[in-house]
Amino acid sequence: MFPLIRRSCFYTPFKLQKVTSSRLLLYGKNKTTWSSLGLHLQRDVCPLSRSPNFNPASAYGIKLQAFHTSLPFFKKKTPRESETKDSGVLKQSMKSLKDSPKPALYLTLSGLIPFVSVPLAMAIQGTFHPELAFAQVTYGAVTVSFLGGVRWGFALPESSPARPDWMNLANSTVPPLLAWQALLFKDLTTGAIMLVIALGVALHYDVSLLPTYPGWFKVLRVVGTVVMVLSILATLLVKVISENQLSNSRNKQQN
Repeated sequence: MFPLIRRSCFYTPFKLQKVTSSRLLLYGKNKTTWSSLGLHLQRDVCPLSRSPNFNPASAYGIKLQAFHTSLPFFKKKTPRESETKDSGVLKQSMKSLKDSPKPALYLTLSGLIPFVSVPLAMAIQGTFHPELAFAQVTYGAVTVSFLGGVRWGFALPESSPARPDWMNLANSTVPPLLAWQALLFKDLTTGAIMLVIALGVALHYDVSLLPTYPGWFKVLRVVGTVVMVLSILATLLVKVISENQLSNSRNKQQN
């Protein structure tokens, strides 16, 4: 008698597990799932096999709830959280900029004057000067070469956190090579675009790839690069506008 009771009672949960799992997975499609589940529990489950502390339906419900729960990084951030994060980054950047040494800050800002003055002078005069544009590209190539040499001076001292390895020294020679290539192009537009690429590569090396510079220097690098790139693009814009005006005047004279 005892083997018969053990076979009918203790092996029933396997059948119950199959029934409840299949029924619970179809819960979103069929609204009568829980009623049919109750019929199967009354029909197949032996009273002796049910424990007061174990409920298969609740266990599967917990598993399904965990399966449908979205991960934290997929949740959409509220506008207040995003604004707080952006304002925090901006405040930290401004604080790092204020903490920079005064000579480094003033020399960096004064070094941007040749970049800004070229498109500004052309816009005031209303004409494009190829000599000034070439001087701007040349000054930009010298600046990129200087930024590459800064890495050597930062990595060579014994007390420096950067080591004089291939990563630090070899990568610092790439932006000067790109800047030298910018001076070899006959077309001024192509040379200016190559110079913009060199500035972007140098910024990537200093901020992301070789992140051992102080925070204030990284902020200065970002601000300086943005101003230099915008100045070069402004010069190219003046060049395009001047060429369009010249072509339109020629067409009017021919007509």
